Amino acid sequence: MSTSFDLHSGRIERMLRLPGGMVWNNMQRRVRRVQAEAIRRAPGGMKDRIRAQIRSGPTGDFQGIIKVEHPAAIYVLNGTRPHRIVPRTAKALRFTVGGQVVYATVVNHPGTKANNFLKEALRAAL
Repeated sequence: MSTSFDLHSGRIERMLRLPGGMVWNNMQRRVRRVQAEAIRRAPGGMKDRIRAQIRSGPTGDFQGIIKVEHPAAIYVLNGTRPHRIVPRTAKALRFTVGGQVVYATVVNHPGTKANNFLKEALRAAL
């Protein structure tokens, strides 16, 4: 008794390398899982600015990309050193402390600790 099968290279290529194929669908599922975890871990308004994308790389492989399109994202991910804040266009800075409005000409900001929620999301989602 013998068994034979036909190998269709075009179908295999489609299954492995084209959008909608098995590899593409697997990549999409994983990227969406990392995106959902990043949204869960992101602070404040950054949750609404996290985007996921899959594209073909230069060698034909797939790349999953998670972007945070928020102007303060770099400061949250890397943290900041202590620094001075001075008004640029006004004479004083205005902010609220404990429910009271406060004015100051200079503020010494203590800096912020890094919150690399993207790396944590990637580790948690794998």
